[in-house]
Amino acid sequence: MSYAPVTPAVVAELRAIVGDKSVLVDDERIEAYGHDETSAEEYGHLPEVVVLPTTTEQVAAVVRLANRERIPVTPRGAGSGLSGGAIPSFGGILLSVERMDRLIELDRANMTVTVEAGMVTNDLAHLVQAEGLFFAGYPMSVETCFIGGNVAENAGGGKAVKYGVTGRYVLGLELVTPTGDVVWLGGKLAKDVSGYDLKQLVVGSEGTLGIVTQVILRLIAYPKAASDLLALFRTPREAIDLVPLIMGQGIVPTGIEFMDRLSFQTSCAYLNETLPYGEAGAMLLIEVDGNDAARVEAELFAIGDLCEKHGALEVYVGEDRTTIERLWSVRRNIAEAFKVASPVQSLEDIVVPVARIPDVLPELERLSAAYGMQIPCYGHAGDGNLHATLVKDPAMDLGTWHANKDACLRELYRVTRDLGGKISGEHGIGLKRKPFLDDVTNPVEIELMRAIKRAWDPANVMNPGKIFDV
Repeated sequence: MSYAPVTPAVVAELRAIVGDKSVLVDDERIEAYGHDETSAEEYGHLPEVVVLPTTTEQVAAVVRLANRERIPVTPRGAGSGLSGGAIPSFGGILLSVERMDRLIELDRANMTVTVEAGMVTNDLAHLVQAEGLFFAGYPMSVETCFIGGNVAENAGGGKAVKYGVTGRYVLGLELVTPTGDVVWLGGKLAKDVSGYDLKQLVVGSEGTLGIVTQVILRLIAYPKAASDLLALFRTPREAIDLVPLIMGQGIVPTGIEFMDRLSFQTSCAYLNETLPYGEAGAMLLIEVDGNDAARVEAELFAIGDLCEKHGALEVYVGEDRTTIERLWSVRRNIAEAFKVASPVQSLEDIVVPVARIPDVLPELERLSAAYGMQIPCYGHAGDGNLHATLVKDPAMDLGTWHANKDACLRELYRVTRDLGGKISGEHGIGLKRKPFLDDVTNPVEIELMRAIKRAWDPANVMNPGKIFDV
């Protein structure tokens, strides 16, 4: 693909749209916008200019300019993504929504909140919790990510077993289309079958179908009670085998998080944490919540009994919020801990049907031995979404690592497909998984997606080069 460069005349026009201080061109100031949480060395690419709009009208004007001049536009939230989706791989204009972070409306009567795309998800969570309300579609990176990025990736997290992912709570959104038009899709409606559900098409489209500027989110009442337990098992297989059994009991946990020994050891060392894991080879961290404290306690103890009957070495119940936060901190910090302990790696997020989770682990062991790398595994076992992370052996040279990594990923993704799964449950395709999508996806499905992209973005300026080539 060939695009026009960002000329001084274009920079001047951008400054006229958003103001001088909202256009960045110096290398030092734009460097942070050239990568996300994937490897900057492998995937990073600097934009030619960074634009920081504060209104939807400014966003639309920038996009219209990009279409006129045929300059690529890369939308960006917090840059906390794990697929390279916000990396400006063709240079051009990077448009960050970081200054669009206002609360527009908290509507208790309709149980909705309307916010701009740049609001930090954690800020939103605290804001509505103060009113006794709950935004349940949160991701694990809740403290840093933006709502707009959550929508673009259809982000999920540790509570998705019970509450689902972001898309379940998106009632409406304001979109700047790839041609610079502004449209509201959806609204404060519990039901709507008035034509195609374009709103849900935008959710998870990774910024390739437009830029979300405002979102109407459905809220629910904040659960009055929650409790957690940590179950230790000798082997990962024993822990994983239990997950379908828990899900078959008629109890719907808020979350079931799995960690193998290497994962929780690495995270504990990173946090200077001293959980009593002893000889355990794997852990399950299970949360139950609801509005009846007695029922929550009864369900948690029923799950604990099931764990003990199926080989758990120990079952620890979180006695207070401090203890519970310690347990969840270990899980939330695994990815960050591995970046410190083993910076050269490939974090994956395969997803399979829950009943097929036990079939994944032997394949990871086989691939680990075949390609000479550790593959620690952790993740959202309650919904089949596992983070199998390929970690480079320090003795392996980088050339061998890249060759082995790519070959290992192709095998891992094919195994996942054969188990009825997909190659990404929450991180998205972006740049990182784009080379593998054709291997595991029906070509008819790929062509349908391409047709939508061509229809919405005829100049192919909106986040080009992500998911698939057009």
